[in-house]
Amino acid sequence: MDILQLMKERHSVRQYKDQPITPELRSTLTESISELNQESGLHMQVFFDEPDCFDSFMAHYGKFKGVSNYIAIVGSRQDQEKAGYYGEKLVLECQSLGLNTCWVAMTHGKTKAKIEKGQKLLIVLSLGYGANPGVPHKSKGLSELSKADQDTDWFLKGMEAVSLAPTAMNQQKFLFELKNGKVTAKALNGFYSKIDLGIVKYHFEAATGHKVL
Repeated sequence: MDILQLMKERHSVRQYKDQPITPELRSTLTESISELNQESGLHMQVFFDEPDCFDSFMAHYGKFKGVSNYIAIVGSRQDQEKAGYYGEKLVLECQSLGLNTCWVAMTHGKTKAKIEKGQKLLIVLSLGYGANPGVPHKSKGLSELSKADQDTDWFLKGMEAVSLAPTAMNQQKFLFELKNGKVTAKALNGFYSKIDLGIVKYHFEAATGHKVL
């Protein structure tokens, strides 16, 4: 499937069916996470059939229901952008496998993640078969998210992909710039904006093949 179409079909899902993830998909995800950890230096960990993390006041407050699988993204404090980049790569792979996800910052309980010295839990992804496919989020206009010194189809395609990316509280606190053929992106002030920056950078690069500095 075209990566842009996959991004359009991905929505944040908070309610899940009581349906175990198949052994084949568990194996595929575990292998993918191992490969991404080697590539990134992160310590992402997947947990299946473990409902306690989302059986908490905060999870109920966040309107999560039926979550019994999740991915914990663990790394150093300096790995926040990396967590967003590789976490979103994993999110889109889950979508391609017929699974739903949601980025979860604070509205979850205690995880079973192994955290070594110098590491911390950066963020969590809920995982499973959605009770519904979710709904598209509202996006700012491209003029609010970017500026460019020339008109190019690939940059517009990249920004379309960026507008489809999930961000904390849908705040979209970032700015892309195309100047002299090079693309840069920076995080603006906001909650989890460094993780968000990693997410949107991945969307742009995956859709266009152009590196974001």
